[in-house]
Amino acid sequence: MPSIRKDIRFWLNDELIVLDHCSPSETLLDYLRLERRLTGTKEGCAEGDCGACTTLVGRLFQGTLIYESVNACIRFLPSLDGCHVVTIEGLRGTDGGLHPVQQAMVDHHGSQCGFCTPGIVMSLYALWMTDPEPTRDRIEEALQGNLCRCTGYAPIIRAAVAISGYGSPASDWLEQERKRNFKRLIDLKDGARVVLESDGRRAILPANLDDFSHVRLEEPDAIIVAGATDVGLWVTKQMRDLQTLIFIGHLEDMKTVICSQTHITIGAGVTYSEAQQAISGYFPHLDAFWRRIAGQQIRNMGTIGGNIANGSPIGDMPPVLIALGADLVLRKSWEQRTIRLEDFFLDYGKQDRWEGDFVEAIRIPIPGPGSLHGVYKISKRRDEDISSVCVAFHLVVSGGKIVKARIAFGGMAATPKRASEAEAALKGQAFSLAAMQAAADRLPLDFHPISDMRASADYRMRVAKNLFEQFWHDKRGALSLEAAE
Repeated sequence: MPSIRKDIRFWLNDELIVLDHCSPSETLLDYLRLERRLTGTKEGCAEGDCGACTTLVGRLFQGTLIYESVNACIRFLPSLDGCHVVTIEGLRGTDGGLHPVQQAMVDHHGSQCGFCTPGIVMSLYALWMTDPEPTRDRIEEALQGNLCRCTGYAPIIRAAVAISGYGSPASDWLEQERKRNFKRLIDLKDGARVVLESDGRRAILPANLDDFSHVRLEEPDAIIVAGATDVGLWVTKQMRDLQTLIFIGHLEDMKTVICSQTHITIGAGVTYSEAQQAISGYFPHLDAFWRRIAGQQIRNMGTIGGNIANGSPIGDMPPVLIALGADLVLRKSWEQRTIRLEDFFLDYGKQDRWEGDFVEAIRIPIPGPGSLHGVYKISKRRDEDISSVCVAFHLVVSGGKIVKARIAFGGMAATPKRASEAEAALKGQAFSLAAMQAAADRLPLDFHPISDMRASADYRMRVAKNLFEQFWHDKRGALSLEAAE
């Protein structure tokens, strides 16, 4: 049993914060604005969509200190234990004047009403620290999670291109003080379990993975919070009163990515940003899709395991992973059980869960020769939007014939689901447009989609069928290229 600590500790700009009393669902945004009067961080949407509340959070990861942009409006305060929070008020130039990002925004007219500007500055700051000479694509990716209603993005992008003309990241205060900040965070690590109580509500931060397995048994009704990108909205939009939260975003044992000759095993606590490089290396078809998942701030917070455990029929990752043949590793105390990911989803809002268990990892088979992959996301907005329909294809072709087909959809049923009738129609057929069209015609046997605010049932079925043709057009040259090599 680890020792118990009854406060959270983190650095806010240059000040050490120690709190022994706060609600487990108090947001960083509310704390900054209401208690610290750091009002540069704005509340716009309160759901992680507009980016006006963007701050940087520094954390220790694999022996280094990294800073990432996050949405303060859905980041719960207890999750910041052991972190360094940097707000717009913490920025400064080397001469005490404006920071290079701020000066570039001024000189290139990147602000009008100014409400969204602090969040944009913080997103560009995070980008500049890691990529001082970014391409336009990288700039647009960094700004996916920031909405500006009046300026337009052209002057903001011009400012982003110009930042390094005003200074170098090497002379930035965060870089100059990196060693000191690293030591500050090391000093906060004490290996204790944190239990924070406030008005009958509790926040629990387990000391490690084994401690989490014990806490989960002791608190089977508690809500597990990894990135809070969904749970945060339960508080800010649904006004739910959450009693006991178990935070796991800090558990490094759940942030491993292990690659073997046959599988990639991803810890349930790995964020989208952390997983992107490893997964895209084996599945390059996911690289563009990855940038369609929310915005950078959400990808820095949200986890692969959380997206699965949430069980949403329109989650981005389940169709992709089901098509790849992924397994789910569930743990209860010291016991593990492994199930096919597709079998985890039983019905709308219902998963194959035992009391006291949790998602520990996801295992993805590494594809063999002849594998064709594709994934398509249809949404009203290109960036930072929820799927109307999402489909992932995994076909194995040998001798010109389809010997294996796995096709999974999101948004077409009450759960993420394979198109089993369409798959059966493809097996043994030549990889051709006619075969893909015939398989698409079987989709009404697999799905009876609903109409809702995102799309009508008719639209969903029509676009789902069209994506079979799109996949063929995208992949028809892949096999001839492979044969030539």
